[in-house]
Amino acid sequence: MEPSYIFLSLLTMALASSLQNPGCRIRITSKGLQFVKQEGLRFVEEELEHIIIPDLSGKEGNFNYNISNVRVTHLHLAQSELWFQPHKQLVLDINNASISLTFQRKLLYWLFYDVGMINASAEGVHIKTKVDLSRDELGRMKIANMTCDASINRMHADFSGTLKRVYDFLGAFITSGMRFLLNKQICPALKHAGLVLLNSLLHTVPVRNPVDDYIGIDYSLVSDPDVSEDSLDMDFKGMFFSLSAKNETIPNMSPELYIKEKERMVYIALSEYFFDSAMHAYFYSDVLSLEIADDQMPKDLEVLLRTSFFGSIMLLDPSVAESPMKLELRVLAPPRFTIKPSGTSVSVNAILNIFLTPKDLPPVQLSSLTMESRLSAKVTLKKKTLQVHLDLKRFRIFSNKSALESLALIPLQNPLKTLLQLTVMPVLNERTKRGVQIPLPEGLDFTRETTSHHAGFILIGGDLHFSKSLREVIEKYRPAPTISTTTVGNNDSI
Repeated sequence: MEPSYIFLSLLTMALASSLQNPGCRIRITSKGLQFVKQEGLRFVEEELEHIIIPDLSGKEGNFNYNISNVRVTHLHLAQSELWFQPHKQLVLDINNASISLTFQRKLLYWLFYDVGMINASAEGVHIKTKVDLSRDELGRMKIANMTCDASINRMHADFSGTLKRVYDFLGAFITSGMRFLLNKQICPALKHAGLVLLNSLLHTVPVRNPVDDYIGIDYSLVSDPDVSEDSLDMDFKGMFFSLSAKNETIPNMSPELYIKEKERMVYIALSEYFFDSAMHAYFYSDVLSLEIADDQMPKDLEVLLRTSFFGSIMLLDPSVAESPMKLELRVLAPPRFTIKPSGTSVSVNAILNIFLTPKDLPPVQLSSLTMESRLSAKVTLKKKTLQVHLDLKRFRIFSNKSALESLALIPLQNPLKTLLQLTVMPVLNERTKRGVQIPLPEGLDFTRETTSHHAGFILIGGDLHFSKSLREVIEKYRPAPTISTTTVGNNDSI
């Protein structure tokens, strides 16, 4: 075999091993983007209303002016569009916006000196920003870069007082200067809002968080967000892990998640791997076992067990034979999820050991049974919490000793199934009822959920709801301001 062929084969294998199918995919559709736009524009308005415009002073012939305490009083974003731009960008385009301002004037013309407030307005404001999306080193989505262009078509200032005509004539110097300074502040304010403040919002998306005392969930992105003309897809690892083995990685052999629906605001696809990794993590955390004894043991079942194993019990010492019974249930391998268009099922193989427990003596094992069961699983999403409810559908036990004993155990099938439904299933459902959070930012929740089953994955569609405003969440996580030593503008008084 030629060395070049061997090299290409090894390279292909390495590339294939580095690619990982997602266990969870989230799609934001154009409808979802337009919903987010309304809250986003409100946030943009609030940020621009707080821009700091430096003082302005100058001299033109015998006319001296000083403008200070510039404040934005109102913004009107008349025409705005937010859209997807393949492959990793969002574009915000604002046209024909207006900005109202007030500022303090100090004006000197020859021997006339005037002080007062001036109302001004910027008309025909155009702002266009492009937001580049990527994943950071932790696998969280971030705004990697922003480009911004801003322009102001015209600036108007309302002067009053005895020198109104003079001001109207010389006001062009003030308005042109104010337009220049205002225009310089728009893009820095928006870049700070995106690269700092909105990224602080994205930091609220869970990446590697505990689910309970035993397992955690890894929601790191396996690739950069993929933007098409009408959707944004985010591929997450979607793998549960045992807290006692946090660095263990389970290979994902599930097929590609394919979402074609675009009618709702957001879709979440969860593969069989997503659920299997949870069962794997629980299994290796040694929590998929249970003892049933004392008050948990139904009396009629205990009588039936003693009858079934009467021969073995008769061979024991009477003091041992009359001891209480105990059942020990232990799952043999991680349960497996199977998702089909008809629904979701879980296959569980376990061993059931039956003991007598004489006081002050070691337990005496009467038998060891293999249990095969199939559960149905109903997956629901409430706000941001994913929950699974399990029901026992099929149940079969057989002896590990002989086929003859397996036949003798047939009368135990229904009583043991009832026992599992009354004792084991509530424990499992209490654990799964706590649920796990899906990777959405704080303040965003799901509403009007719909669930559909496909070959190998579950698809949950829904709309979005702001339980908290962007402003509320961002203020909660706003980074501490840095002290700037740069002074813009001339603050000399007249």
